[in-house]
Amino acid sequence: MNRRLLAALAAVTMAAGTARAAETYVIDKGHSQAGFSVRHLGISKVPGRFTDFEGSVDIDQAKPEASKVEFTIKATSIDTSEPNRDKHLRSADFFDVEKFPTISFKSSKVVAKGQNKYDVTGTFTLHGVTKEITLPVTVLGFVKDPWGNQRVGFETAITLNRKDYGLVWNKTLDGGGLLVGDDVDVTITVEAAKKKETASN
Repeated sequence: MNRRLLAALAAVTMAAGTARAAETYVIDKGHSQAGFSVRHLGISKVPGRFTDFEGSVDIDQAKPEASKVEFTIKATSIDTSEPNRDKHLRSADFFDVEKFPTISFKSSKVVAKGQNKYDVTGTFTLHGVTKEITLPVTVLGFVKDPWGNQRVGFETAITLNRKDYGLVWNKTLDGGGLLVGDDVDVTITVEAAKKKETASN
């Protein structure tokens, strides 16, 4: 066997090993949360969450910068524990869920920032507006659950200005100030389970 053939076989073997290095984890919605809070009347913060979302993480533990994240939220699932307020938030004054049914993030770059900490940059789309943002992500750990499934946990928090995404509705208070704050504190905690491989024919 000549050297060129050996080199080619080695390259194929290395490529195959790299392809297998990334493992896909699927978000477990029942053990994850997409929450937020925003100032109300300038004196308090109203919390809320989205109850319907999905996503996956392709993790390369040997080369974390090659990992990828996708996350999609159904905007209509917003829940602030007040039905009338939630109805208003779904309307054209805010999320306009009939026109913009999803909120999404898709990563384009992962940079290590310390032990178990990464900056994950990607495209974030909200209310029809797409911007590049960077999420500071902490990996909470890997574990095997009692049923033999491999799991991983993450958390991230970021503050977004809703006006940057066309969410501009507000009311001026009699004494000055605004009814709703512009800054929205977003907190996402994720537990994801390793996707099981399907048997091929």
